[in-house]
Formats: sequence, C-alpha cells, structure tokens
Amino acid sequence: MVIKDVLLLGNPKLREKSVDEINFNEDLNTNLKDLKDTLTYLQKAKKTGRAIAAPQIDILKKIIYFQLPNKSFYMINPIIKWKSEEIMDVWDSCFSFDIAFFVEIQRYRKIRVDFQDMNGNWNTEDFSDDLSELVQHEIDHLYGVLATDYLKDGKKIIMRSEWERRLK
Repeated sequence: MVIKDVLLLGNPKLREKSVDEINFNEDLNTNLKDLKDTLTYLQKAKKTGRAIAAPQIDILKKIIYFQLPNKSFYMINPIIKWKSEEIMDVWDSCFSFDIAFFVEIQRYRKIRVDFQDMNGNWNTEDFSDDLSELVQHEIDHLYGVLATDYLKDGKKIIMRSEWERRLK
C-alpha cells in the first residue's frame, strides 16, 4: 500500500493544469492504485472525504477516484458536457486544505459528465445535488482550480470545528 502526500493550499503545483491520460497501461494502474490507497487512508485518518484527484498527490493527469458508501469508481479524462441553470450553495472543504476549514460557494445542482473508465471505455453519467458538487470540485483540481477561487465573500469561510458545531 502506497500512501502519497497530499499537496496543500499554497503549493504552486495545485495550480497547474493536468494532461489527458492517453496510456491505459501499467503506469495508469500504478496511479489508480496510489489514488485508491491514499484516499482509503485519508478517509480513515480524517473521518471524511469521498474522492481525490490525481493532482492532489502530484500526478498531473486527468484522473479522479471516488470512494462512496455504495460504490467506488474512477473518472479518467472527465468533461462536463451539461450544467443545469439551477445553482446551489454548498459548504466545501478539501484534503488540500487539510480539511481545516470550509468555504461557502455556489455549484451547479445538476451536471452531465463524459469520462473514461480504467479500461478506456467512454461513459456518460448525470450527477445531482451533493454528488454534482463533489464531481465539480474534483474536476476543478484537474484545471488548477480550488474551492477558495469561488469564494466571493470573506465572511463565508469557517473553521472545521466551528462548522461541525454549528452547521453540520
């Protein structure tokens, strides 16, 4: 099991754009395993988290791993193809913030995403509500965008302990 260090807010590598994954070979399998092992560790250590993007562990490839209560899957080279007009307010945090604080930002309530699976097959899936927010958050990482970039009001930031006490 290989646990990779998560790049933290302020690390310039988090702002770099990832490249498409074009080689569905053993190198990809190594990256997929590193993402899975790292997220599994973080979920146990931090008691939170549902996904991780490759750039967060210093792999500048368009790869995301989701580990949800009812399913786990990879998204490779994801593209948001459609966004609903409806917007929702969400409290967002990130492993790259060390889950130390949350920011209240806006996300699209529903999205449609095209992506490749670990075998290179293309899929299309619709996401809504909390999964829509999560997928948007992770895809943003692939383009060097962080949740803090959407913060419009400095009063919409809260420490994790205060968020858990008041808003969870």
